Amino acid sequence: MAALDGKVVIVTGAGGGIGSAAALVLAAAGARLVLSDNDRNAGESAAAAVTAAGGEGIFLPADLASEDDIVALVARTVATCGRLDGAFNNAGVEQRNKPLDALTLDEWNLAIRIDLTAVFLCIKHQVRAMLAGGGGAIVNTASSLGQVGLAGAAEYCAAKHGVIGVTRAAGADYGARGVRVNAVLPGITATPMIERLSGDPQLAQVFEGLKQRHSMHRFGRPSEVGDAVVWLLSDQASFVNGAAIAVDGGYLSI
Repeated sequence: MAALDGKVVIVTGAGGGIGSAAALVLAAAGARLVLSDNDRNAGESAAAAVTAAGGEGIFLPADLASEDDIVALVARTVATCGRLDGAFNNAGVEQRNKPLDALTLDEWNLAIRIDLTAVFLCIKHQVRAMLAGGGGAIVNTASSLGQVGLAGAAEYCAAKHGVIGVTRAAGADYGARGVRVNAVLPGITATPMIERLSGDPQLAQVFEGLKQRHSMHRFGRPSEVGDAVVWLLSDQASFVNGAAIAVDGGYLSI
């Protein structure tokens, strides 16, 4: 039996690099996927890729800046699939690469709204559905920058530190009631965006330095984050709750 055989799992940010790769890994592990993104084309492409690989996945659009959209996403999942067993809250926005004093309030608010508040809202409504169905598991995407700082990323670091905090608090709230809540902390991951930036001659030296900052001297593959998510959502991690798991090639160990 596959690790997630028949489990209904929501993936947010499913149209992006980690989200779309994780969706394929989750589907291969037997999950029935509800893939969500605010980019309809990217989300539908991710669902089509899951289906083409022999998995089960549907696309439901949602703007995670809207609590109403999150409520509707969870409700439609339960109505369509009969229940909700798991969620991978992966959607997010990147840092602006500006020092703190150059950030506008709108830029700060956007990062907090999407990278942190949306995670809170997703957990809030996912937990309710899971408790009604007898339990479940949630994995949130934090970051290695949820544990350390980085110049030019104040808003992103603040949000991702918050994701770890809300993950631990939610795990404490719901662990005894049958819902585990954990987080993954990716290092730099070789998404299409990172591959494009690292291939820029003007940035090549910067990215080579970042690569050496990972003790494995390479960037992660999106599917490697997906492998960790599968484990955390599965019964194999039945005693793991409120944890922040680094999937960072040793970025935090140096």
